Amino acid sequence: MSMHGTVRQSFPGLPERGAGELPVLTLAYIGDTVFDLYVRTFLIHKLLTTAHSTHTEAAKIVCASGQTAAFRKIEPLLNEAELRVYHRGRNAHGGSVPKNASVQDYRVATGLETLIGHLYWTGQDNRLEELMNTILEDYADEQPQQLFE
Repeated sequence: MSMHGTVRQSFPGLPERGAGELPVLTLAYIGDTVFDLYVRTFLIHKLLTTAHSTHTEAAKIVCASGQTAAFRKIEPLLNEAELRVYHRGRNAHGGSVPKNASVQDYRVATGLETLIGHLYWTGQDNRLEELMNTILEDYADEQPQQLFE
């Protein structure tokens, strides 16, 4: 069963909602959370450190510029359908841009989050895992760090 299916099963009384029924920015919202969960889980296993230090490292990856770099790594691997989902998210306009992000990085990050959210919501866990492994592979090659100082 997919990760989304497992969570969904915990709440049997709620109506089923397909990915096509969700607003693009809702997919980005859930995608941001899934991306963050993958990064934090990876870092907790990778770094022998405090929660604060893990948060500091995670913030470098989950910020708009970090997500833009992540998207650039996986962009050549995406199929046409995935690129369409990404473009829908990138072109969505919602609210304001955070003060520490450029408009361009913010839009690319929103597109990536939309793609991640779509893969999660549609139960494409293997593809999600493949893309997240590609995103995090450079960090995996580094030696584990101990930051208890």
